[in-house]
Amino acid sequence: MVMPRPAPATAEDLVARADSDRLEIVAGELVEKAAPSPGHSFAEAKLAVAVDPYNRRPSSRGPGGWWIFTEIHVEYPRGEIYCHDVAGWRRDRLALRPTEWPVRVRPDWVCEIVSPRHERNDLVIKPRTLHGAEVPHYWLVDPEEQLLLVHRWSPDGYTVVQRATAGETIRAEPFDGIELRVGVLFGHDEDD
Repeated sequence: MVMPRPAPATAEDLVARADSDRLEIVAGELVEKAAPSPGHSFAEAKLAVAVDPYNRRPSSRGPGGWWIFTEIHVEYPRGEIYCHDVAGWRRDRLALRPTEWPVRVRPDWVCEIVSPRHERNDLVIKPRTLHGAEVPHYWLVDPEEQLLLVHRWSPDGYTVVQRATAGETIRAEPFDGIELRVGVLFGHDEDD
């Protein structure tokens, strides 16, 4: 006898849980987000600092033009809800800072920091969802391998447009107005 498959989890299921801040809906299932390792947490904090010049209105002080958040829940058209490590929205597309939970407007940039035992989600499942939603930029930071992959949306799938490791300094889209010393994300280079 074939057991009926349970109905896919919904945003209401997620909101009803006391631990909803640590959960995601991946492929229709409630999944606990990986507990961040020290390397993951460090990379997330340093990345947020690195892109912070964009996290404001454009001005003479710097590039600006974005809303950037860490640990932000975003709902996608097929019902997936991901708690992205870092995500951003262009202010020219989203004039007001998102306040709803989960955010229901697709981001313009997402960065996931690869977590042990969650590689499949970060490397396969989430990029498929983001591509389907036409998220223009997807970054992957891998603390174990100490690398950064910068992906750009194209109709056929994400294209890797940059690969960088500790010891390299790059300008990575969509934040190519600043130099990013990749080793800073992994604690190798001193940050200024």
